[in-house]
Amino acid sequence: MTTAERLAALLEKHPVWDGHNDLPWELREQSSYDLDAVDIAQRLTTTHTDLPRLRDGGVGAQFWSVYVPSQLQGGAAVTATLEQIDCVHRMVEKYPESLRLARTAADVEQAWSEGRIASLMGAEGGHSIDGSLGVLRMLHALGVRYMTLTHNDNVPWADSATDEEVLGGLSPFGEDVVREMNRIGMLVDLSHTSAGTMRHALRVTSAPVIFSHSSARAVCDVPRNVPDDVLGTLAANGGVCMVTFVPQFVSPAVAEWRAEGARAAAEEGIRNTDLGAFEPFMARWRAEHPQPRSTLADVVAHVEHVREAAGVDHVGLGGDYDGTPNLPEGLEDVTGYPRLLAALADNGWSDADLGKLTSGNALRVLRDAEAVAARTVVG
Repeated sequence: MTTAERLAALLEKHPVWDGHNDLPWELREQSSYDLDAVDIAQRLTTTHTDLPRLRDGGVGAQFWSVYVPSQLQGGAAVTATLEQIDCVHRMVEKYPESLRLARTAADVEQAWSEGRIASLMGAEGGHSIDGSLGVLRMLHALGVRYMTLTHNDNVPWADSATDEEVLGGLSPFGEDVVREMNRIGMLVDLSHTSAGTMRHALRVTSAPVIFSHSSARAVCDVPRNVPDDVLGTLAANGGVCMVTFVPQFVSPAVAEWRAEGARAAAEEGIRNTDLGAFEPFMARWRAEHPQPRSTLADVVAHVEHVREAAGVDHVGLGGDYDGTPNLPEGLEDVTGYPRLLAALADNGWSDADLGKLTSGNALRVLRDAEAVAARTVVG
């Protein structure tokens, strides 16, 4: 059996469950949510993601990010989040032969049995709830199954990885948010949070947590990645770190290049956390300062390190497609997962371990979080 045949058989049984894809925001940016104008049933050239390429990539479950920028605050953030959720619901309604809305691990398995891609949602940043546990509960009612506690900026109750440390972790209300997420069965996502917030949340949570799109800090030393001690705690927690493909998080050379760009942007009064201003600046800056190469091998190094530090039961994939301008060579769009799996197979990964990476671990974590919620007493 060739490697390609082996992986095709593997992906039939254990399709990829990716932790983070920003297609809904890209649809807002490109067409103001006009799903006819950007028809994902076609092979597109303006996105990293469409239905034919998801099939080619072996994707069977996707956490669609219902992201809104952290520059939006208050009611504006809540409204924009609801519009993102609406986009996912409309995608599922428009393409019922390909997509199925999934709220539970059982729904994911049902989608697979029907040959459809399970579509779950993750909110990206606690600003989406505007300090309200009621809003958190309503996001859950609409199908959101994880919330990243912060995005690029702090929220009043949790520190971000890319902002000034204020709390050193979570406030008392931040602890309440984690406990309420445990109670209702919403996964706590610690990507984007500071190391202090990661450690604090892991002390508070009674359910497994996830990192929906983060890599290993020991391999690429940037604040968005996960320190080894946290990976060790994650293993004890039963959670999963879904390795991201974003070049500046997987390649030290790209990380330094981007830091140089951030310093140049700061001289013009542009913060690197304000992506709406920073990414256009970087596009101009890139023309005079070419970005270093990042490759699939960079991502392999992170997957291998997370496996080493946390164990094979605690590693997954979270590409961040359509959430970053470019991806490593070999992983340019959502067709890249089989190439990554082939590289890991060449490194000696067994089919059982590859199946844990693709979706087995994510499935277990969601099922375990559901079990915690089911036995949590209200009152």
